[in-house]
Amino acid sequence: MKYWRLITSIILATVIFLMPLSAHAASSSSVTGSILNKAEGQDFSGKNLIRAEFTSITLKNANFTNADLRGALFNGVLLDGANMHGSDFSSGIAYVSRFKDVDLSDAILTDSNMLRSQFDNINVTGADFTNALIDVQQIKKLCTNASGTNSKTGVDTRESLGC
Repeated sequence: MKYWRLITSIILATVIFLMPLSAHAASSSSVTGSILNKAEGQDFSGKNLIRAEFTSITLKNANFTNADLRGALFNGVLLDGANMHGSDFSSGIAYVSRFKDVDLSDAILTDSNMLRSQFDNINVTGADFTNALIDVQQIKKLCTNASGTNSKTGVDTRESLGC
């Protein structure tokens, strides 16, 4: 009887290791949910959006002026014409998102991860990008018109981008 349990355990372990269960991949947008379905022109100014998730959504002309976006997630988001003046996006993630004609002036983007995102015609006057992860090509674009000092952190924009 003792040996029967041992043999059964060995056979079971062998089957588990030799025939693992198959894994199914999923994109991050199918795993995470957005707080909205449509938000074009939406006014989020001054709102508490800590750890909010925006996934595969168009936020064209949305107003995030002075919004608290700490730890927020923008995944596959189009932010064309959005106003993020004075917003706090520290420790946030903007992955595969497009920032086009966006006002990031006086915004705090410290420790944010914005890899694989695109920045076109962005106002970064006074923005703080300290320790932000941004693709090198995008940093070069941002440096072309970077200037000023952030009013809250006192950090120089060009210095925080490493221009």
